[in-house]
Amino acid sequence: MSIKILFMGTPDFAAAVLDTLSKTEYEIIGAVSQPDKPKGRGHKLVPTAVKMKAEELDIPVFQPETMKNESFKEQLEALAPDMIIVAAYGKLLPRYIIDYPRYGCINVHASLLPKYRGAAPIQWSVINGETKTGVSIMRMDYGLDTGDVIGIAETPIGEYETSGELFLRLAEIGGSLLVSTIGKIIDGTAEYVRQNDAEHTYAPMINKETAQIDWTKSAAEISKLICGMNPAPAAQTTYKGSGLKIYEAEKTDASGSPGEILGIVKKKGLLVSCGSGALYLKSVQFAGAKRMNAEDYARGHEIETGAILGISIDS
Repeated sequence: MSIKILFMGTPDFAAAVLDTLSKTEYEIIGAVSQPDKPKGRGHKLVPTAVKMKAEELDIPVFQPETMKNESFKEQLEALAPDMIIVAAYGKLLPRYIIDYPRYGCINVHASLLPKYRGAAPIQWSVINGETKTGVSIMRMDYGLDTGDVIGIAETPIGEYETSGELFLRLAEIGGSLLVSTIGKIIDGTAEYVRQNDAEHTYAPMINKETAQIDWTKSAAEISKLICGMNPAPAAQTTYKGSGLKIYEAEKTDASGSPGEILGIVKKKGLLVSCGSGALYLKSVQFAGAKRMNAEDYARGHEIETGAILGISIDS
């Protein structure tokens, strides 16, 4: 049976799912992605990861500014997909799209639904110290990640696993789960399980405020924030009023005032006290410098023992 699939997605996670889907017998008739966005000082337009992957696979790309008011309906009817696959597209779909394909709109969501509905399930799973996460394949309805779950796969989260590392693993897991689930949908053997709304949690978008370190929190909590914010936007604080990004850290036992620099420890990093416990800051980026090992930075720059991270220069 020839099945025509329209894919919708935007970031690297979605591009990896699209790549897996492209290796099946299903016909991918197009890829819908967010419009290119300006980045960097030159504000050069940068294509989305899905656009780049689709072009590599010779799949037609569509980047509508909006789908509201049935603005994409003519294009949708021209494509006539039997199924729409959505993976981190970034916008809620209007009803005329959700209702169109005979096999439904199928979403690949990087959490164990109903936990972590929303835009940033991977980051929040890490930040909140979850020990496991996974991928849910869901038949979309009109709510935010509220549809019936058709397939689910679990995986543990490592103690120091970053969001970036978890993104890669979940994309691979999600692609495989999606392919097996599509087969069940088509042959009528798929089971549709309603979510328990009473157990839902929400994973809002990540921003720079999310990334700010509160040094009064425990070393365990701050460690998870650092992992969750890696690779972007990176956990952030200040050193003598200038920005400091932290990409990797390791928990240890030490005491001092929250945010206090206790010294540089050989082969460990920059030792900083937290509300309880302490952290060795290992991979950092001080203002005006590149990301590097904290010990390497300390060899060429004086780092003041006793200084408190997170204190504004005007304080």
